[in-house]
Amino acid sequence: MTSPITLITSGQTPLFVLLLTALVLSLTFHEFAHAFVAKRFGDDTAQRAGRLTLNPLAHIDPFGLLMVVLVGIGYAKPVPTDPRNFRARRADLWVAAAGPGMNLLLAAVVWNGFLVLRAADVGFAYTEGAVTFVQLLVLINLLLTVFNLVPIGPLDGHYILPHLLPRRLALAYRHYNARYGAWLLLALILAQVLGVPVFSTLMRLALALLPWVTFV
Repeated sequence: MTSPITLITSGQTPLFVLLLTALVLSLTFHEFAHAFVAKRFGDDTAQRAGRLTLNPLAHIDPFGLLMVVLVGIGYAKPVPTDPRNFRARRADLWVAAAGPGMNLLLAAVVWNGFLVLRAADVGFAYTEGAVTFVQLLVLINLLLTVFNLVPIGPLDGHYILPHLLPRRLALAYRHYNARYGAWLLLALILAQVLGVPVFSTLMRLALALLPWVTFV
């Protein structure tokens, strides 16, 4: 897996622009979903921070986006929450699951909508630009679904996994993830930089989801 910046150096600037646009949209919907579900469970921290919006400028972290461009793995601004405001015991589970859940939903809606347009023989759906953008948008959202479910560091999966474990194991997991999770995530990123096929492995898992979100 080469970094997206090589698209520019190899003269594929239009493809780079489509990729970056799809990525920004995907991250924006992901973070908005966290904020939206948190508000539904009684916490308006994200709303007060200006994060309950689909404006990409509210969610994109410049350095995190730069990492995506240079390395292939990055991040957006984490949505702030205050668990003391939650009105349900498992609210943190649903707030965390909302991000990857939104990415999976977005992939399904865009992909099936695209297939419907193709079946209806709509000319726009056959243009090279539209096909490329839809493919990128769907794959990025499936990839974000898989990546964010990895239960290490600050990724969404680390909020979800404890709810699937017995209480004793959940406590131990939270303890060790708090101490070492961020380092494990950093190790994954460094491994990608050093040539270990982290991204390729995640992409294979993401592609395996495609048949499950194809309904047309």
